[in-house]
Amino acid sequence: MSALQPPEGFRTSGSTPRGTRIVLVRHGEAHCNALGVVGGPLGCGGLTELGEAQARALRDRLLVSREFDDAVALYTSVLPRAMQTAAIIAPGLPAHLRAQRDCELCELHPGEADGMTWDEVINTFGGPDWDQDPRQPFAPGGESWMDFYERCERALAALVQRHPGERVILVVHGGVIEQAMKILERKDPMVRLKLRTEHCSLTEIEFDGETRRLLRYNDRAPLAAE
Repeated sequence: MSALQPPEGFRTSGSTPRGTRIVLVRHGEAHCNALGVVGGPLGCGGLTELGEAQARALRDRLLVSREFDDAVALYTSVLPRAMQTAAIIAPGLPAHLRAQRDCELCELHPGEADGMTWDEVINTFGGPDWDQDPRQPFAPGGESWMDFYERCERALAALVQRHPGERVILVVHGGVIEQAMKILERKDPMVRLKLRTEHCSLTEIEFDGETRRLLRYNDRAPLAAE
């Protein structure tokens, strides 16, 4: 009898995911994004009106689709834009979930550049040349590109270990999603992918032992991000 399925390496679809599924939700547009300000704890400013609308659009989608009703945990960074986004989308998630804040899920720590405009950062600190030295801090007291990668790698590994075979929701930042995509593809930590991850989009990665699968990337709520 002929095989009904192609060999494993040829399959483009398959059985229900069995590993840990990490869903990374990028926060809605924040004031730091709109104003061109470095958005650490001081500069974040929380969500703009558009950012709140983006989060509500995602919430409304989840209320209809109930696509994350099997999620067992909800995590956010400690930055206001992520926490506010998590609070807005919460009605579309299982009612028992309570957001757990974790600084390991923050955007790159900017140190003394927090709250500055990007012009001020360049004029004051010159900006790091990570092509030459990926260990150079973004600004005094801040992280380097490699520091950021290693923190994200550590955070994701801890979540996979904590939630074997389960789906968890993370409300995080574009930089964290970029690092997660590098971990997925086993890219050199020094690489910068220069992704265009939209606000309130969904990225989902399955961690199944040594196997990693991209289940979705930049899956957006039904509202244009501007």
